[in-house]
Amino acid sequence: MSFNKDFKFVDAHVHFYDMQHPTLYYGHWQPNEDHPFLGAQTRVLGSRNYLAEDFIRDSQPHGVTKAIHVQAAIGSKDPVEETKWLQEVYQNTGLPNAIVGHVDLRDSKAEAVIEHHLNYPNFKGVRDFSHGEYLIDDHFRRGYSLLEKFDLISSISAQWQDMENLADLAKTFPNTKIVLDHAGFPEERTTEYFNNWKTGMKKISDWPNIYCKISGLGMGDNRWTEDSIRPYVETCIELFGVDRSLFATNWPIDSLWSDYGSVVRAYRNITGSFSQSEVAKLFRINAESIYQI
Repeated sequence: MSFNKDFKFVDAHVHFYDMQHPTLYYGHWQPNEDHPFLGAQTRVLGSRNYLAEDFIRDSQPHGVTKAIHVQAAIGSKDPVEETKWLQEVYQNTGLPNAIVGHVDLRDSKAEAVIEHHLNYPNFKGVRDFSHGEYLIDDHFRRGYSLLEKFDLISSISAQWQDMENLADLAKTFPNTKIVLDHAGFPEERTTEYFNNWKTGMKKISDWPNIYCKISGLGMGDNRWTEDSIRPYVETCIELFGVDRSLFATNWPIDSLWSDYGSVVRAYRNITGSFSQSEVAKLFRINAESIYQI
C-alpha cells in the first residue's frame, strides 16, 4: 500500500533513559532484573541507554514530528528529577514535547510534588503506576482530584478486569481527561481473552473523558503480526471513535519484539480505508489536542 508522503505522526508513548544519570533509577529495566510482567527480555534495555537522539534516528524516517514521554524512571527518589532532565533534553533536541511524570497520588504531599513538576513547562500529565484496587482507593482519589485543579492529564494503566472501577473514576471526575495506556494491555491472544477484553473496553467507552491510546500491542509477543493486532486496533476505534483514539509505539520497549517501521506500517495499513482527516486525528491531531502541544 502506498502512503501519503506528507504523513505526520505524534508518538504518544515513548521512553527515554540514561542508565548513568546520577539521580534517576529505572527499576524495571536493570540489566540484572526481570520485569514484573515482561520477564527477562527487558534486561536488554538496561544494558544500554535510549536517548532522544536514538529515538529521532528510529522514528523520523516514519513521519514522527512530536513525542509524548511517559514515566520511565521507576523507583527514583524524586520523580521530579525525571521531568527536569526531560525538559533539558527537549531544549537540546526538540523532544519530548509533553511529559507525563510520576506522582504518588495517595501521598499527602502529592500537591507539592505536582507543583514542583509544573516548574517545567512540558509537564502535562500524571502517571501513578499503582496496582490492585487503587482506582477506588479514597487516598488515591483525594490526590486524583488535584488533576482538574492543575489541568493535567491522567495516564492510567488498567486491564479489562479494572474497567468498572475506571468507569466510576471517569464518572466521579468528569472534567479530568483520562488516557488509557496500551489499549488496556491485552496480555493474551485467545478468543476467550479477547471477548473479556472487549467487554471491559465497552464499559469505559461511553465516558467522553476517556481516550484510548492504541499502543504496546506487540509487547511480549514475538509472533505479532498486522493481522494479530488488527482486531484490537479496530475494536478500539469502533468503541471510542476516531475522536477519542490515538496511536503510539511504546518505544523502545516494543523494540524488543519489532522495529519502529513495522509498527507504524501496521497501524497505517489497518487504517488504510480511513479518510485523510480521520487518519490525521488518529496519528496526530488528537494527541496534540489532548496534551496541548
